[in-house]
Amino acid sequence: MFDEFGFPRDADSDYAAPILGTFVYCSLAAEDVDDAEVDRIIEWSQRSNVAREITGVLVFGSGVFFQWIEGPPAQVEKLAASLHGDPRHHDIVTLDQSVEKRARLYPNWEMELVGADDIRAVLQEALESAEDENNIAALKRILEHLDSGPLDTLHHSATKRKDTEASKPGA
Repeated sequence: MFDEFGFPRDADSDYAAPILGTFVYCSLAAEDVDDAEVDRIIEWSQRSNVAREITGVLVFGSGVFFQWIEGPPAQVEKLAASLHGDPRHHDIVTLDQSVEKRARLYPNWEMELVGADDIRAVLQEALESAEDENNIAALKRILEHLDSGPLDTLHHSATKRKDTEASKPGA
C-alpha cells in the first residue's frame, strides 16, 4: 500500500513484481522427435509446470526448438539442468538465463506450443549478439539446417537425405 511513510505505492510498479528466473534457449531436435513427441512434451509440461509455478512458450518447427521458461529461480534452474540432459535435442544454445524482479511475460501459459514462422529471424538476431564460440557454432548449425530447405519440409531433412542416399544404386 505504501512504499515509504506517507507515499502511496503504484500498483503497477516493479515493487509488486515477483523475483523470476528466466531460461531462454534454442536447440535442434533429435532425428526421432516428431509432432507427436512434441505434443507429449507439451502435455507433460502443462501438467507438471503448474505445481512448479513455471510458465512459458515452446516454439517448434523445422526440427528446431525455441523455448522461453520463467518461474521461481530454483525451479527454472532445475528445469534448465534437466533440459541439458534431454536426449530429444542437441546443440542447445542458451540465449538468456537471468534472475530479476519483473512481471511474467506468459502469466497464464503453463507451456504453450507456438508455430515457428519467425524462428529464423530470432536465431539470426541471437547469432549477431552471441559471444560464446560454442553458441556461435551451434547457432550456425541450426541456421544451416533451416536454410537447407523450405520450412514446412525440413523437420527431418537429415533422415530424408540418409534414406535417399541408401536407395541410390551402389549405396
